[in-house]
Amino acid sequence: MNRELMKGNEAIAEAAIKCGCRYFFGYPITPQNEIPEYMSLRMPQVGGAFVQAESEVAAINMVYGAAGCGARVITSSSGPGMSLKMEGISYIAGAELPCVIVNIMRAGPGLGGIQPSQSDYFQTVKGGGHGDYNTPVLAPSNLQEAVDFTQLAFDIAEKYRTPVIILGDGLLGQMMEPVVIEEKKPLDIDRSWASTGWDGKSRKPARINSLNLNTEDLDAHNAKLQAKYKTIKENEVRYKEYKTEDAEILVVAYGTSGRISYSAVDEAREAGVKVGVFCPLTLWPFPEKQLFEAAKGKKAVVVVEMSAGQMLEDVKLNVPHDVPVHFFGKPGGSVPSSEAIAAEIKRIKEVC
Repeated sequence: MNRELMKGNEAIAEAAIKCGCRYFFGYPITPQNEIPEYMSLRMPQVGGAFVQAESEVAAINMVYGAAGCGARVITSSSGPGMSLKMEGISYIAGAELPCVIVNIMRAGPGLGGIQPSQSDYFQTVKGGGHGDYNTPVLAPSNLQEAVDFTQLAFDIAEKYRTPVIILGDGLLGQMMEPVVIEEKKPLDIDRSWASTGWDGKSRKPARINSLNLNTEDLDAHNAKLQAKYKTIKENEVRYKEYKTEDAEILVVAYGTSGRISYSAVDEAREAGVKVGVFCPLTLWPFPEKQLFEAAKGKKAVVVVEMSAGQMLEDVKLNVPHDVPVHFFGKPGGSVPSSEAIAAEIKRIKEVC
């Protein structure tokens, strides 16, 4: 397998193409602009369609249309753009349509800045739009994971008929690493739900809709959705651990923060601190049971985020009540250094 040096945003785009995605609808916003730029070049080459929509609102509704026809479709954005897409994402979830949405996070709130951040956790993991729905959220910490998760996202989306979000950040989108991007065929699944035309006899006409004015019918639909989300929670949890076997302190971090925490753990261990990393790879479903087991018997848990503390709430809910939880965050778009994280770990070790 050949490895190719690529920028993160471009690797995500190529991974989507290599697994059969042929439709991209989006609107420019830093720091994800290389995704639509790359798609504008590559989609015509593979017989696909690229549209720079007039707005994020228009883009997500184009995604709704393509997904309703059974196509593999992707869009991408960042904080403010994701906010504009939320109504459409709720519609897509309600209509049970598969698609992939990439969020390369930037600092906020408001227009904020273009620096990398992890402050969209609440927006992405807790739903973001209106109604009772969830979207699976995959959080890569390196570019090979970004490639693999992009292709996995399409499979999860189609398996469960749901939008799936790839949650990265500006650093992940802009860095370059060698990656392997393989061709991957779409799942062989029943697509009779798709609105692809009706000849009047071969099957019932497909009806794509998220509006239901009958209370009993809407109750039943929501019950169906919740049953689906329960199945996803049972089958799609992903995480990884680093040097946790003998750890007395557990660092919990995802994405870029998780990546940097690996180096911080190595530095702290050189100073004699027994510490390891628990890195969630799915933020929804969150690895609740796995984190609880990993945190058992620890002297402390340290949550590291490039935010004011959002995943922190899920960690506090899912560790033993007698394990103290500390927080180390960078909310303004700056990236924590491994040295700073290691210093915080050592400080916490002294007060445990």
